[in-house]
Amino acid sequence: MPVLKADNVAAVLRKGASARLADPLPARFAVGQTVHALNINPPTHTRIPRYVRGRRGVVHSDHGVFTFADAHARGETVPERLYSVRFSSEELWGPQGSPGGSVYVDLFESYLASAT
Repeated sequence: MPVLKADNVAAVLRKGASARLADPLPARFAVGQTVHALNINPPTHTRIPRYVRGRRGVVHSDHGVFTFADAHARGETVPERLYSVRFSSEELWGPQGSPGGSVYVDLFESYLASAT
């Protein structure tokens, strides 16, 4: 992995880059499928918010394949599907949740399990 020197940071940030990968990984989950966000507590970086861990949601959209952020934080490039998952407010916050409200969270495939 190339080293990013301090005097190049601004130029790299201006240029930007996509984490999308052209990898033909098949989708494990379909739009409309009920999924369960895993209740994981890895000792390293993770992008799964604590408030969705252990909760049920519905796949809203499939964003395609991206570099798995957890592995990228360790200097690895691992392709993984990324989904937008809709969680009801009541599922996340119980009776304090807004009736009919929803929260959409982008979650990598390894954070999810089928809820059936």
